[in-house]
Amino acid sequence: MTSPTKAEGSGSAVALDPELETTAEVAKGEKKLEGRSPGQLMWQRFKRDRTGVVSACVVIFFFAIAALAPVISKVYGKDPYTLYAQEPDFPFLLDDFAMPTGSFGGMSGDFWFGVEPKLGRDVFTMLLYGMRTSLYMAVVVTVASVITGVLIGMVGGYFGGRVDYWVGRVTDFFLGFPQQLFFIAFMPVVTALFVDPRDETPTYLRAVSIILVMWFLGWMGLARLVRSSVLSLREREFVEAAKVSGASPWRIVRKEILPNIVTPILVQGTYILPSTILSIAFLSFVGVGFVEPTPDWGRMFAVGADVYEEDPMFMVFPGVAMVVFVLCFNLLGDSVRDAFDPKTGR
Repeated sequence: MTSPTKAEGSGSAVALDPELETTAEVAKGEKKLEGRSPGQLMWQRFKRDRTGVVSACVVIFFFAIAALAPVISKVYGKDPYTLYAQEPDFPFLLDDFAMPTGSFGGMSGDFWFGVEPKLGRDVFTMLLYGMRTSLYMAVVVTVASVITGVLIGMVGGYFGGRVDYWVGRVTDFFLGFPQQLFFIAFMPVVTALFVDPRDETPTYLRAVSIILVMWFLGWMGLARLVRSSVLSLREREFVEAAKVSGASPWRIVRKEILPNIVTPILVQGTYILPSTILSIAFLSFVGVGFVEPTPDWGRMFAVGADVYEEDPMFMVFPGVAMVVFVLCFNLLGDSVRDAFDPKTGR
């Protein structure tokens, strides 16, 4: 008798063993049914969102430019601090009224975005370093606010009872502060705690003061969001099962609850960062944030507001840069939310 695995003629096809064939089909079916993690599903949904992908590319571009600002400045051959109107190599940058000569704010091959009115500094490098200042500050404030909001919200939501009551009252107390007025009023107070009012405040101390003031009033919204999410999760079956098994509260929060609220935390963080950039610019615009000669978007707006009739181009570049970044970051937040939760898709 001829084995089924051997050919019965020189031109006949080879017959496979039925058991081997069944095993191959099962293996093939298992490969087709291979599951994907929530992260992989989120990434696939996000890649299909063209708006989100473009927004992410723009945001990454801004952060890359901010990180490489010193390198770009060195290659470009200018910096944001030199008064080029007083340099012998660049005569006649400003006219008799201290306004840039030439069209479009003095734009030329030497000064791509023109020069600053009255002082003659390079606008291009001022914009780069202003972007660097705003983004770095916003990232620090956002991270601090997110960590604080998550911790306070999880404590109140998980323990409940009196703990939740007093945590909620503290949160409501801080929410009662008018943020913009509080920023203006307390920035000089915070700096005066460390520096005599008659002395010049160092730039690093101004940065620390801005971070402290904005963090002080920046965590409440996320804390309430996390609290509500934890309240809905702490009665779920998997949390009860963890309690019955003897898991500690810290382990339950870290292993069972926190992974289930990553999505709202991440989405809320993408909304906090652009609003923080606007607040930092506002502080510098009203004169309680960064001052001369620190490059900052808000300070550029303050200068542009004084000379917009004579030199409107000076306000165009920081205005366009801020609008594009804030818009793209908000769109990125919407895309991330839709990718994590397709039921809320646009």
